[in-house]
Amino acid sequence: MLAEERRKIILDMLKKNSIIRIQDIVEKTNCSESSVRRDLQVLDRNGFLVRVHGGAKMKQALQKEMDMTGKALENTEAKNKIAQKAASYIQNDDVVYLDAGTSTLAMIDYLSYLDNLTVVTNGVEHASLLADKNIRVFLLGGRLKNTTKAIVGVAAVNMLNSFRFNKTFLGINGIHMDYGFTTPDPEEAEIKKCAIKNSEQVYVIADKSKFGCVSFVKVSDIDKATIITDKLSPSTLRKFNSETIIQEVN
Repeated sequence: MLAEERRKIILDMLKKNSIIRIQDIVEKTNCSESSVRRDLQVLDRNGFLVRVHGGAKMKQALQKEMDMTGKALENTEAKNKIAQKAASYIQNDDVVYLDAGTSTLAMIDYLSYLDNLTVVTNGVEHASLLADKNIRVFLLGGRLKNTTKAIVGVAAVNMLNSFRFNKTFLGINGIHMDYGFTTPDPEEAEIKKCAIKNSEQVYVIADKSKFGCVSFVKVSDIDKATIITDKLSPSTLRKFNSETIIQEVN
């Protein structure tokens, strides 16, 4: 097999799995481990991937963020299970902050049974859906981001600072042992920071693809929130559980 063919196969494998092992590439291409290592060196040098111990991972764009439509199509089954688990932590009479994003949006279908619930959100779609379910809702004021349909800016932060919450639920782009919780947009990061500061309990809801990822702006250290996610590998669970509480759904 030509080197160009192998490298195309490697990149196709990365599109399906964000991290791949050298041994998996060897089996897929039926070539030597030394050839695969040379291919990874070339692809890394040209900016197509990042080499890691024993394999490679997809190169991350620190400031890139999909719009709501794109996010809604990703990992939908896992998001719904995570959302249902997250919603189970909310009780009657709670005052809750729901962050903008598709993971938190999925929670709303599981909140109708609660009495005297108050929700503050910076998500326009969230506010509309909550109102449709006759839930008391406050929508932050400020600038509307066209991509994520999130309200951001100084006015939103000032308004958010006047509230206090029993529980906060945040979506996040990256969860990393060293770099903490991260997100691509500085303005959305400020909203998340403010919500964390003003809440008794904080939950980050994110599927397992977010673990090990890093975005442009740090929101907080990972010990500031309980993470609700889908089933993690034993090694990932051991690594992160030493720093924070992780609730998994099956």
